[in-house]
Order: sequence, then C-alpha cells, then structure tokens
Amino acid sequence: MSDASDAIDLTGKLLIAMPGMGDPRFEKSVILMCAHSEEGAMGLIVNKPMPDLGFADLLKQLGIGGEAPPASEIRVHFGGPVEHGRGFVLHSDDYATKSSTLQVGGGFGMTATLDILEHLARGSGPAQAFLALGYAGWGPGQLEGEIAQNGWLTAEASPEIVFALDNSGKWGKALKTLGVDPLTLSSDAGHA
Repeated sequence: MSDASDAIDLTGKLLIAMPGMGDPRFEKSVILMCAHSEEGAMGLIVNKPMPDLGFADLLKQLGIGGEAPPASEIRVHFGGPVEHGRGFVLHSDDYATKSSTLQVGGGFGMTATLDILEHLARGSGPAQAFLALGYAGWGPGQLEGEIAQNGWLTAEASPEIVFALDNSGKWGKALKTLGVDPLTLSSDAGHA
C-alpha cells in the first residue's frame, strides 16, 4: 500500500508513448496531462490531427458565425478515445472564463464550453489553441501502472511542443527533451 505523500502529480506534464505500447490508438502519442489525482487522470493527445475536419467546418456545424483569420489556423485533433464526440479547447493561459476554464499549469488552460469557440471565431480567444475531440482517461492507479510497465515516459511540457504545427515531429521532439533518441528505443521492457 502506498502512502498519499508518495503520489506523483503529472498535471501539466507530457506523457510520451513508448514503442510497443500495445494500444494502436496511442501509438507515438504525446499527451498533455490536464488533471491527475488519486481518483484518476485525464489528458489530451496533442499530435494527432483530424484529417477531414477543419475548424471552420466545425463552427458552421455548430452555427457559430465569424471567420476571423485566427479561426482558419485553429486545428482539430483526436484528443483521445473517451467521449470522442465532446470537444475540449487546449489553449495558452492568456484566456480564462471564471467557471469553465481548467488551469492546467505550465502556461496551459483547457476550456470545454461553446463560448471559447465563439471567441476564437471572432479572433478574441487565446493566442494559441487547438480543439481536441475526445480525451484520454485513466481510472485510479491505472496510469501509474502503465508507466511502471514501460508504457509511457513523462516530460516537462512546453508550448513549443504542444502548439507546434509539425504534429508528426512532436513525438521525437518530446523524447529529445529527455535526451532520448527515438531511433534507440526498443519495444521490449527490460528489468534488472
């Protein structure tokens, strides 16, 4: 049995999927952890864009007007396999609503209400943002178990990685922040 003081809090950190994780939905995923406690964990995949869905199309579907130039630059991502019909805006911490923005820390916030989409459409939203459909979630102790089984590495998050336009390069860049060369990783877990 572990003591509560032993608990790690990965809120605001990156999870980097290891090769051989076994779940194809998370292959080469980079996840920004938005919440982590003894009750479980929640994060958004930051490097898997939705190829056939643009932000302007989504605004139109939702009946939100406005075509400010920033709206065309907002990307729509696969945020994870849980509640994939629900949207979450991951954004820089220069934007917040009193009741609906979760301050993630490390320069990040997350808002899941329509008002942020309206602000983004008008060009009055956060400086950096993307919309994630769905999220990655873990029950109590589940994420810690996956980390112990060599499923994930953890790293400090930075806006330069999270909001970078080069989604295919985020996994390698996140690994390099740890001094890890992606070419040297093996899918086999080792035990001393």
